[in-house]
Amino acid sequence: MAGLNTMLKIFLPKDRVFYQLFESVSEVLVKMGDKLKEVVNEPDFDKRGQLIQEIEDMEHINDDYTHTIFTELGKNFITPFDREDIHYLATSLDDIADYIYASAKKINFYRVNPNDMGVTKMADLIALGCVQVDKAIKELRNMKNMRLITDALVSINSIENQADDIFDMSIERLFATEPDAKEVIKKREIYQVMEIVTDKCEDAANVIESIIVKYA
Repeated sequence: MAGLNTMLKIFLPKDRVFYQLFESVSEVLVKMGDKLKEVVNEPDFDKRGQLIQEIEDMEHINDDYTHTIFTELGKNFITPFDREDIHYLATSLDDIADYIYASAKKINFYRVNPNDMGVTKMADLIALGCVQVDKAIKELRNMKNMRLITDALVSINSIENQADDIFDMSIERLFATEPDAKEVIKKREIYQVMEIVTDKCEDAANVIESIIVKYA
């Protein structure tokens, strides 16, 4: 039996590990997006701190997955798609996690009340973006349901456009209604970091589009 297991390991396609790793990363991103929504809807500073710690823990988990992807890229001669695309996709997904954590961290770091229309709408869009990224990633394994992938990519582009509009409206409202210059600076930076998350989702979508154009 030990010999059979060894033979199976030799002949199992080594490239399948990349699909599993990318799916693991995208599943964590969905959880991070949901947790960010909890952060912005939690009025208590200390309870928010606990939620932010959970986001940090998840960001570390994704760092480990990303490191493993790069390690496997160095070891494996055969890959499911271009090595450059694997690198770009891993980097863009890692960026999404980094900026979700940065968004959450800045809310408590600046002691800003997240009960703000711009912040909550941005968090909703980020969570939706992560769900769509996860849908597209999970279809890469077989590339059978191209409609599902393309629908997810279109949704991500739409989410990024909506985030741009919310950013502009939030900045306009902020300057019109916030008399405290410090609060303006703090909130503007939070809006900016949250908007970057949706940019990074679009970056991931662009890599996925490149992959399906080449291989579908």
